Amino acid sequence: MIRRPDLSLLDLHDALLFDLDGTLMHGARPIPHAVEAVEGARAAGRAVVFATNNASRTPQQAADHLAVIGLTASPEEFITSPQVASRLLAEDLDPGAKVLVVGGPSLADQLRTDGLEPVDADAEDVAAVVQGWSPDLDWPRLAEGAYAIRRGARWMATNIDATLPTERGMAPGNGSLVAALRHATGAVPEVAGKPEPGMFTVAASRIGARRPLVIGDRLDTDIEGAVRAGMDALLVLTGVDTVETALRAEPVRRPTSIAPDLSELGAPFPLPVVDGETARCGAVSVRREGEDIAVVHGVPEDPRVLRAVLALLRAVSPEQAWHGRLLDRDGADALPAAAPAR
Repeated sequence: MIRRPDLSLLDLHDALLFDLDGTLMHGARPIPHAVEAVEGARAAGRAVVFATNNASRTPQQAADHLAVIGLTASPEEFITSPQVASRLLAEDLDPGAKVLVVGGPSLADQLRTDGLEPVDADAEDVAAVVQGWSPDLDWPRLAEGAYAIRRGARWMATNIDATLPTERGMAPGNGSLVAALRHATGAVPEVAGKPEPGMFTVAASRIGARRPLVIGDRLDTDIEGAVRAGMDALLVLTGVDTVETALRAEPVRRPTSIAPDLSELGAPFPLPVVDGETARCGAVSVRREGEDIAVVHGVPEDPRVLRAVLALLRAVSPEQAWHGRLLDRDGADALPAAAPAR
């Protein structure tokens, strides 16, 4: 009997929804294999969308930034959290309503595009506050936001990412600045971007995708948004999260697969199969042993082993985070048991 070759991720999905920061680039530096992966997806006829929580650039500016790392993209291939935030506000506010911008000029430009009037100071006729990351955001603008929020203005955050990957490491993201206003006002904002699923569902609808794959580096934004949207999610280990945080994640943040980077998008991608307490993926397999999971064939670092573990967790722990150990073939800890919850 001749075994059919395994399909690749490109064969299994009709569109790829890429995160940017930490997935394709670190600041102005490309992540290895990222450009080739995107170009390979396009060459295979797959639709590509760049879904980003970064509120500091318009889609055109984001496309220009991708060009810096050698990746050509059109503004139409982007969906951004400022676009989603502005559209949500425009749906509910009167045309021409004043919105205080706690962020950069690109966020203000998006509001104008959607028929709203951006302002930079609070007043009685300011209907809402929209907050997005900007490298120039200062105390006076944060103070204006606090005045408006305390007065009762609607508050919309483009995203609540705690950190932002840069060439030098992790810098404070929009969520850190949102936290300052939460602390100052006691209010909680609405959130437009990831992990809300709307960014992905809107992107998939726009391109007519029926089997999209979300690819990102963060469990709390990219992966959670994909899970909530009912989409497959690939976590790449080039940014924020790790194998340990992924395997320990709550089910709403549990990825479908984990990969070191984007180098293998077009390679054979055996799918895991669960049979009771055992899961296999290609030539590797794992087995549940009480609270632990033991590697029967393969090594814990093998992405196929990780796919098998994730599949087994979806089967045996669909509603709870996993707190056991991952054991190698010799019974040694490849992943220590999680600390007890306090």
